[in-house]
Amino acid sequence: MYSGAAAAAGPPRRDFISVTLGPEETVGVGGYNNSKAWRRRSCWRKWKQLSRLQRSVILFLFAFLAVCGVISYTGMGEAWKSITNKSLNDQRREQEIPGLKLANPAVLPAPQKADPNHGDYPELSLQKPPKPPHVRRGPSNLQIKAPRRDTKLKTQHDTMRAIEELVKADKVEKTEKSIISWRGAVIEPDQSTEPPSSKITEPEKPSSVEAEDQKEPVPINERQLAVIEAFRHAWKGYKDFAWGHDELKPLSKSYSEWFGLGLTLVDALDTMWILGLKEEFEEARKWVANDLVFDKNVDVNLFESTIRILGGLLSTYHLSGDSLFLEKAKDIGNRLMPAFKTPSKIPYSDVNIGRGTAHPPRWTSDSTVAEVTSIQLEFRELSRLTGDEKFQKAVDEVMKHVHTLSGKNDGLVPMFINTNSGQFTHLGVYTLGARADSYYEYLLKQWIQGGKKENELLEDYMRAIEGVKKHLLQRSEPKKLTFVGELAHGHFSAKMDHLVCFLPGTLALGAHNGLAADHMKLAETLIETCYQMYAQVETGLSPEIVHFNLHAQKGHKDVEIKPADRHNLLRPETVESLFYMYRFTGDKKYQDWGWEILQNFNRYTRVPTGGYTSINNVQNPSNPEPQDKMESFFLGETLKYMFLLFSDDIDLINLDKYVFNTEAHPLPIWVPA
Repeated sequence: MYSGAAAAAGPPRRDFISVTLGPEETVGVGGYNNSKAWRRRSCWRKWKQLSRLQRSVILFLFAFLAVCGVISYTGMGEAWKSITNKSLNDQRREQEIPGLKLANPAVLPAPQKADPNHGDYPELSLQKPPKPPHVRRGPSNLQIKAPRRDTKLKTQHDTMRAIEELVKADKVEKTEKSIISWRGAVIEPDQSTEPPSSKITEPEKPSSVEAEDQKEPVPINERQLAVIEAFRHAWKGYKDFAWGHDELKPLSKSYSEWFGLGLTLVDALDTMWILGLKEEFEEARKWVANDLVFDKNVDVNLFESTIRILGGLLSTYHLSGDSLFLEKAKDIGNRLMPAFKTPSKIPYSDVNIGRGTAHPPRWTSDSTVAEVTSIQLEFRELSRLTGDEKFQKAVDEVMKHVHTLSGKNDGLVPMFINTNSGQFTHLGVYTLGARADSYYEYLLKQWIQGGKKENELLEDYMRAIEGVKKHLLQRSEPKKLTFVGELAHGHFSAKMDHLVCFLPGTLALGAHNGLAADHMKLAETLIETCYQMYAQVETGLSPEIVHFNLHAQKGHKDVEIKPADRHNLLRPETVESLFYMYRFTGDKKYQDWGWEILQNFNRYTRVPTGGYTSINNVQNPSNPEPQDKMESFFLGETLKYMFLLFSDDIDLINLDKYVFNTEAHPLPIWVPA
């Protein structure tokens, strides 16, 4: 724009103003546009406006935080590295030393359905190929699931199983090999050096199973199939004539009651699982869920109900992972606790599980030593599972008390103990038969169960075995069989109960766990004697009691049988020891001896309409005089040990991961040996 004066004065004069606009000012002069450069300039102005002291404080704080962060990161990195290295080292050790991680007990697969190629026999996927006898047997490295703690875990359990099935399906597609699903329990090891009784550690929650840690199925053999057939025949009789009752009377097609708690059914639960009888197991489970009720006005024997019912429920819980069985075990365990309310803490023999009262037998205030010292495995395991120390505390007090008592003879204990005074009674009589037998068995097995930490138990066991060698061993004529007799007030008796035939297996188990090698040698001689108690009898079945000849007599065998002792109750002790001997030696003769016994049970005790029966006369093959009674332990123990004896799969109840109670119910070993 030009002014009029300028035009009149002369030619116009041009003045220029140079303005440089940056990018940030193109939007609007002096406007804020939120750009990064604008913000940086603004922050820098504010920083410069701060005093030197303020800037120094802020810089110091930033430096301090940076140093702390570096230190923390370094510490966490070292810890993570340590954990990772430890995990890798543990895995390497488990691969190098089979069975080291005993906190994860061996488990069994879910029972499989019957194979149509075998008729009525189920196809069991339980075994590994047989190993040569000279190869030292060891446990496999199996990753397993913990039992469900309650029904709230069902959804998680189902989800895990679905994932496992997908993983397994993928692996089958790649390898074209079948994989079995494994079920079982994870036992949290006690890492302390104190005895297990000092702390109760609960199992971990269920975890998924890695498909690569599962093993391939191995077909069972003909002898095992024969055991399955025998079990099914016995079960048929029980189901048809005694369902839900304690014991079958196969001849009269009826039943007998002892406690009214379905003893045979509960005793046989884990046997059905091991044999793979899925249909029978599920049917029995329904009865347990709906009909097994402990709230009833009935007296039960503490010992028998513990080893058969509590032991059977705990074992089935571990094998199946079904929390129903743990809940039932807790119920019966709590109801048995009044037995320990005695002046001496030595429990009464009988408990009313409905009223919560306990008492000794009507005729005495004594309990038998075997009964009060053979309930420990079960109550200790119940404490470990529930976290309630009262069960273990009660039974541990009994063992500690017996450990300190006088009246022993080189580790051998009398047969009776008074519940009031807590002292041994009927002194001077020593036996490994009835009323004392399982005391010695549970000394060793508690030591094994607790991770070989409780030295008092081991000391008592070792001392007792030396006492047996010193006072009770003799040799018979003419075959010079080594046998275990009895001592009564200094006088030796050549009497041996069939019950004593638990001892070879127990000795072998101790030797397998690192005890003296001569224990295995003694076991080998004693199992020969137990076999001869069958072989030298007309029916091939052992009587309840035998007497051995100490002097050679023409026409006489080593074994003599008195009329009152010639009955056979379908007992398991010899078959039990044959199982241990074969498992640890691989000698096939032990399987052959067991096969002979099974054939003779079928020949002389089998009832055509279902079931097996005890017999009164093992010396009369033409008329063995059946008793019309099938003990629950025939299904719970005898046939179970038969099946295990004929198996070459050491992981079918791995003896480095399980310990059997005295009723053949396997319970997990707690910690690494």
